Amino acid sequence: MAITPGWTGRVFEDFTVGDIYEHPLGRTILDADNVWFTCLTMNTNPIHFDSEYAKQTEFKRRLVNSCFTLSLVTGQSVTDLTMNGVANLGWDEVRLPNPLFEGDTVYSRSEVLETRESKSRPNVGIVRVRTTGVNQDKTPVIAFTRTFMIWKRGHVPGRTLG
Repeated sequence: MAITPGWTGRVFEDFTVGDIYEHPLGRTILDADNVWFTCLTMNTNPIHFDSEYAKQTEFKRRLVNSCFTLSLVTGQSVTDLTMNGVANLGWDEVRLPNPLFEGDTVYSRSEVLETRESKSRPNVGIVRVRTTGVNQDKTPVIAFTRTFMIWKRGHVPGRTLG
């Protein structure tokens, strides 16, 4: 299913185990993104905001805050996965195999691992995906599984999906 103008997102019935979504938007990390997110979340590790400190590390430059990486790659997947999400239920198996730096561009994709009916809510389903993020050189920078609750067809608030 291609994303087209007027796209209103997938509902539970649109997900099939094995589906792979190449998320359409890449994002270049600015130094302001990294420093702002680091300060906003009260992360006091200077590797994220002190260039002189970072020069003394094995990386020789500031690292992108790993929680920013998780947030960004999750956000990149929303167009394909959770525009009609009810709630995130969890992120598991988060791995950061290679560093991400300011100036890198991140691209991501997700694979549907599991779908099931909700046991307690008949108007939603549960989907589990594996999402990976890579930099501009296709080097993996993050991988995780995410489980989310999503509306079934005809139950999205404010919309009727046919």
